[in-house]
Order: sequence, then structure tokens, then C-alpha cells
Amino acid sequence: PEYVWKQTWQWMVDDIVFNHRRQGIQLTDKEKMHLCLTEIENLLQANRKSLRDFPSMPYPLGYAAKTHQNNLIYNELAYNREILAAKFDKCYQSLTDEHASIFNKIMHVVATQSGGVYFLYGYGGTGKTFVWKTLSSAIRSTGGIVLTIASSGIASILLPGGRTTHSKFAILVPATKNSTCNIHQGSDLAELLHITKLIIWDEAPMCHRYSIEALDKSLQDIMHNNNPFGGKVIVFCGDFRQILPVVPRGNRSDIVYATLNSSYIWNHCQILKLTKNMRLQSNPTDHSNLDELKQFSEWLLDIGDGKLAEPNDGYGEITIPYEFLIKDFQDPIQTIVEATYPNLLHNYSNGDFLQKRVVLASTKDVVDKINDYVLSLIPGEEKEYCSAGSVDKSDELLSPSFGVLTAEFLNSLKTSGIPNHKLIIKVDTPIILLRNLDQADGLCNRTRLIVTRLGSSVVEAEIITGLT
Repeated sequence: PEYVWKQTWQWMVDDIVFNHRRQGIQLTDKEKMHLCLTEIENLLQANRKSLRDFPSMPYPLGYAAKTHQNNLIYNELAYNREILAAKFDKCYQSLTDEHASIFNKIMHVVATQSGGVYFLYGYGGTGKTFVWKTLSSAIRSTGGIVLTIASSGIASILLPGGRTTHSKFAILVPATKNSTCNIHQGSDLAELLHITKLIIWDEAPMCHRYSIEALDKSLQDIMHNNNPFGGKVIVFCGDFRQILPVVPRGNRSDIVYATLNSSYIWNHCQILKLTKNMRLQSNPTDHSNLDELKQFSEWLLDIGDGKLAEPNDGYGEITIPYEFLIKDFQDPIQTIVEATYPNLLHNYSNGDFLQKRVVLASTKDVVDKINDYVLSLIPGEEKEYCSAGSVDKSDELLSPSFGVLTAEFLNSLKTSGIPNHKLIIKVDTPIILLRNLDQADGLCNRTRLIVTRLGSSVVEAEIITGLT
């Protein structure tokens, strides 16, 4: 860290120097370094880290945490209550009978702090996220703390103040049967959990049961309470028809064993259900389109419920409806792009147009072919970015076998989750983020963006999905 700091600090202070220069203030190098280190320390503390965790790094002299001795509590209370109260009033008036029943039930338990574990079950479009927004605005507008978390990064940014579960609760990866969260008694996070009124965990079926059980054990220890989750009110949410926990090289029984409803926690869950598809009740003007959406929604539910290709034991051949197929084509790549992105040349930089469309592919080779074809259609000059073509020297010291890896071999590797060696993009190209960079600002894994500027080593882009 110290080497990187010495090599890059003069670049990192550019914004600081610019902002002070606008005010007619000239900074010395010592002042620049101090202000830059202060900004870095603020970012680290927001993620429960500190420059003091890196002994070789300098520390900003006279640094004091802002406003509150516990930054985690301060951040959870730093909401505008008036705005949230107005938002709650608006949301509450839009609740259906189903939503209102669930809202009132959870709010009663929160008000009495009697503890409880709930699972809100509903398929896509039933308004689960809307319930979370109503609950969080109701509690936060009165000064209470709600922790909104999700099992994936893209799901977390759809929640107000959302974070991923592993990030928020310091859950080990991978979690094991005996795992607990890395939360210590008396720590800032432990203090935050003590005064938290409600924990909302979205997309819980995606998470391995051991991660959920780790939080249960940790909360019991922190709260000195042997009730589930230490007597806290926690609401899980999701749809078991969708993605279940990923078990590497696991078979069907391994995956079922990893799910939440195979855990002892499931016995403590009170099941709440949402059954009405709110997207179909939004009164669109095109009633023919409404019928199509309804049929498609029912078809998806039948697949999830195993009602197609009956009788079956979980395996069956599903016939794709004729209207979903593209049968008359010569070039499959061109045809699928034209069907998914009609009038692409007029809409390639339109965020609303892009965020409603996506092409799913079974292999990375097909993904590359589709991306190359779409890139060739977008006007503008291409810019090529290449990855580092050598092994880190510290890795070579740890394992001499790394030293025999050639640059050609490294550059030929293609794997999911990592860009290819050569990344070719243009301005107005849609791109996707593969890492969690700043969830609070919507920069997390699978966030989609549009490129706005290409530098020699930096790409500037605008978020088109994720934020609400």
C-alpha cells in the first residue's frame, strides 16, 4: 500500500487541488497529502476499515471521525426525516390490502420489539420491494434504524440504503456449518445491531443456509439472547422458483440442502405471501399487451411450479411457445439483436431503451460474438484497453511456478467474471460492471452503464440501471 500511495498520491489529489484553487487557496504538498489521506480514511471507515490497519501507510494528523463516534450508527441516522415521512405517506396510500396486512403485522412487531422471523414469499412483480420501501421509510422517518440487505449486489441497490449481506455483516466466504460473522462485542457494528429495529434480507433463497445461520449465531451472542437472531425482528424475502444457492460441483440434493428452507431457521419463520401481480394491474393502455404479459407470467409460474411436462420428477422437456421463437433467419446473431434491440442505431445511447432489454447467452463465446456485432453497429471510434500481461512479482516469490507463465498464455485466458485481455469499446457503448466498487452510489456487480468518455487509462460512464 505504501508503494502505491507514493506513486499515485499526486494524481489522487487533483480534485482537492482544483476545488481549493477555485476558492483562491494554494496548498502545500504536506496539506495536499493530509487532505487526501483524510478522504481515504473516511472511505475506509465507511467500510469498517482504517489506514491504521496498514502499518506502513501514513495517517492524517489530527484526524477525527465526523459528527458521531460510531460512523455506522451516524450513517444509518443521516436520513432526511421530513422527506422520508412524505415518501411514507405516498407509499402507504398506494398499499393494496395484501401489502397493508403485511406492513401492519411487521410494524406491530417492530413497535413492540417482541422479536420474530418472517419470510415474505412472492414471485416477481408482486410488490416486495415496494413493501420494503414503505417499511424502511416509516421506521427511518421516526429515527429508527432499518438494515436493508440483499444476497446480491444488484438486488441490494434496489433497496433504500441497501448493502450486500456479506459486506454488511462480515460473513465469511465461503461460510461453513460452524461459521459466525466477524463481529466483535463492543465494535461499532455490534453497537449498531443492538439498536437496530428491523433487518430486511432480500433474495434470501439465493444465499447458502450457512451464511444465514452464521448471522443467527452471531446475533444471539451479541444480544445475549438465545432466541432466533437474538430476538431481533428479521424479514427474509424471495422466491424459491428463482436462483437457489450455487454449490460448486454440487448435485441436486446438495443444492436443496443448502437452501434456507432446509435450515433449522425455517422452523421459526412465519410465512407471509403476496399473490397479486402488481405489474399487470398498472392499467396499461394497450390491453392486448396486458393479455400477453399475463400469459407469459402464468407460463413462467407454471415452469417454476413444475406444472409443465407433467408428470415429472423435476426433469422434463418444456416446449417454448411459438410466439417466443424466431424461426425465419439466416444470421442468428444479427436476427436476435434486431429482435431484441429494434432501431438500435436510433436508441443505442438511450438508457430507458437499453435497461428494458437484454440478451441471455449460454456460453461466453456467444456473448463475445454478440458484443462484437453490436459494437460494429454503433458509430464512433474504437478504443482498445489491454490487461496487465505479467504475473505480480510477489506471487512469483510465493510460488515459483507462476514464473513460467508467459504473457501469451495469460492473455489467451477467457473466463466468466473477468474481462478478456483486450477490451474494445466506444463512447455510448453499454457496459456492465463486474465488481462492487461503491454500492451506496449504485456501483456494484452487474450494474449497467453507458460509456460517456474514454481516457488513456480511465473510462467514464453513466449508470443506466440499479438506482431507484
